[in-house]
Amino acid sequence: MPHRRHRLCQSCGMPLAKDPKGGGTNKDGGLSTMYCSRCYEYGEFTQPDMTVDDMQLLVKQKMKEMKLPSLMAWLFARGIPKLHRWRHKS
Repeated sequence: MPHRRHRLCQSCGMPLAKDPKGGGTNKDGGLSTMYCSRCYEYGEFTQPDMTVDDMQLLVKQKMKEMKLPSLMAWLFARGIPKLHRWRHKS
């Protein structure tokens, strides 16, 4: 059964609609319905050793580069552990 199309990347939280490539790619080259192109290529994470803390820091930094308020960056990053990639880590 195919995955439902997610609104946000289930690794970094970026809206998939904002992904210039339309999403990451699965092993077969098809478009991923869960992950963005920055996080996922050909069925694998682009940074497989990244931790949830690393991702939260990266997202906060990117949002600050985009001139978004620090509070917004903090609130957004706070939700990352609830995304699929991190929720299923032991």
